[in-house]
Amino acid sequence: MTNKDLADLIFPNITKTIEDYEKMYPKRNLPESAVVTRFAPSPTGFVHMGSLLASFIERKAAKDTNGVFYLRIEDTDQERKVENGIEGITTDLKNFGITIDEGALSETEEIGAYGPYIQSKRKEIYDAFIKYFLENGMAYPCFCSKEELDEIRNAQEKRKDRIGYYGRYAKCRKIPIEDAYNKIKNGEEFIIRLKSPGDFNKKIVVKDLVKGNISFPENDLDIVIMKKDGLPTYHFAHLVDDYLMRTTHVIRGDEWVSSLPTHVQLFNMLGVKPPKYAHISPIMKEENGVKRKLSKRKDPEAAMSYYHEKGIPTEAVQLYLMTLANTNFEQWMDANKDKTIDDFEFSFNKISKSGGLFDIEKLHNISKNYLSRIKATEFYDMLVNYSKEYDEEFYELITKYKDFTIGLLNIEREQKKPRKDYSCFSEVKELVWYMYDELFDKHEKNYEFTNITDKDEIIKLMNTYIEKYYDQKDEQQDWFEKIKDLSEEFGYAREVKEYKSNPDNYKGHVGDVSTVIRVALTTKSMTPNLYDIMKLFGKERIIKRIEQLEKNI
Repeated sequence: MTNKDLADLIFPNITKTIEDYEKMYPKRNLPESAVVTRFAPSPTGFVHMGSLLASFIERKAAKDTNGVFYLRIEDTDQERKVENGIEGITTDLKNFGITIDEGALSETEEIGAYGPYIQSKRKEIYDAFIKYFLENGMAYPCFCSKEELDEIRNAQEKRKDRIGYYGRYAKCRKIPIEDAYNKIKNGEEFIIRLKSPGDFNKKIVVKDLVKGNISFPENDLDIVIMKKDGLPTYHFAHLVDDYLMRTTHVIRGDEWVSSLPTHVQLFNMLGVKPPKYAHISPIMKEENGVKRKLSKRKDPEAAMSYYHEKGIPTEAVQLYLMTLANTNFEQWMDANKDKTIDDFEFSFNKISKSGGLFDIEKLHNISKNYLSRIKATEFYDMLVNYSKEYDEEFYELITKYKDFTIGLLNIEREQKKPRKDYSCFSEVKELVWYMYDELFDKHEKNYEFTNITDKDEIIKLMNTYIEKYYDQKDEQQDWFEKIKDLSEEFGYAREVKEYKSNPDNYKGHVGDVSTVIRVALTTKSMTPNLYDIMKLFGKERIIKRIEQLEKNI
C-alpha cells in the first residue's frame, strides 16, 4: 500500500492536479518589479485603524509599481464569520478611498481571474494540494484525541520540553500507511498534519523588508494543515492562495513574524519560491507617558466609525496614514504642497521598525491643512454629504442657503495663507452657527465684548454705523476707512499705533470699534474676516442683529 492509495481514499473525488491549477492560474503578465499583494481579513464585518493602515500600504505598494492589489477573505475559521461581514469590509475600504484591483465584493460577487477570493469557496483547490502532500509523503493523517494531545502536553511540561506535536511526540507520524488506511476506512475521525522535515537545532534566516534579516530555528512542528471540518488551516491556505494568486509580497502585522519559519518551509516543500515578507509593527498610542498598542476596545479612534462620525475627510485620513506608513512623507509633503499622495514614492525601507505613534492632534492638523486648500464648492459638497447623515437640521439650512454657505466657506480661502478653521465637518456648525438666523435666534447669547463694554456706547456705535457709514457696495479698503471715521467720531484712534503713542488722548482704537461690530453681529470676538461676514449678511440682517443686541445685553 502506498501514500497515493491513502491520498485517494481521503480525496476520492479530487482529480485535478497541482499542475492543472498552475495552468488555470498562470504567472501574471506584469513588469518584473510589480508588487502583487493582498488585504486578507477575516469576515468579522469591520476594519480597524491597524488593518486600514496595512491595506493602505498594500494598495500604495501595488499602485506605485503597476502591480495588483486584491482582497482575499480568509474565512476558514467559520466561528469568526458574521452576517454581511464581507460587505462591511468592502464598504470600509471604499469609504477611505482604498480600491481593489481584484477580489471579493460580497458573498456572491467578485472581480478578477485568480479567484475564488473567498477561502471557503476554494476547498477543492486546497484538497488537491493536501492530496499532493499526502501522495509525496509530506503529510499524514492524525487520529489523536483531545485526551491524547493533553497527555502529550502534560508529558512535555513535566520534562520541561517545548510544547507541540513534533519528533517523538508526533505519535501518528509513525503509524504505518496500511493502519492509517484501515482507521479511515472504519470511520475514525482524523485531521491531516504536515510531516515537517525541519530540525529545531538548525537556524534559518529570513529577510523581512521592514525588519531586516531575522534568524529563527527551523520549524519542526507537524502542524495541522486540514481540520476535522475538511477546511485547511490558515497556514496551509496561505501557501496555496499566495502561490496560485501569484502574490509577490505579503504585507501584514508583526504578530505573524513567528509564523515565518512555517510559511517559508511550506513554500520550500512545495518547491516554489516564497513571496517577500514585510511585517508592520502595530500602531502605538502614548498614554500617561507610556506607549501601548492602539486598542480596538479602549480607543474610539481605532474604529472607522469614529472618522465618519467626526467628519474627517477621507483624503486627510489617507495623508495621515501615509505619515504612519513612511517616515519621510511629512518632509516630502511640506516640500511638495502642490502634489498628491500618488506622486510620493513609497518605500519599504521607510516603514518604522518600531511602529507609528498615533497622534490625533496631528491628524486634525493635517485635516485642517487639507480642508483649507480645497475649493469652497468642494468643501460644501462634502459638508452636505456629512450633514445629511449626521445633522439633519444643519443639512436643511446649508442646502436652503447654498450660495450663502459657499460664500461663508470661501472667506479667506483663496489666498496665499488660507484660514484653517475646520479640522472636520462635525466642527463646522459649532463654529459658524451665528451666520444662520435660524440658529442664532434660538442660541443662548453670550456676547464676548472686551475693551468696550458699556451698553449705551455699544448700541450708539452700532446705530451710528448703520445709519451713517454702512454701504453694501463698499470695497474692503473703503469699508475700513469708514470704520476709522466711526472710531474718530466716538473718540477712538484711527490707528492702533496712534493710540499706543498717545493712549491718554483716546478711549481706545479702531480695533476696539471693529471688535464691537464683530461681537454685536456674531456674539464672538474671534471670527473670519468681518468685512466678508457683513457682505454676506447685508443691511437688513445687520439691522436685525442690532435690534437683537439691544434686547439681549
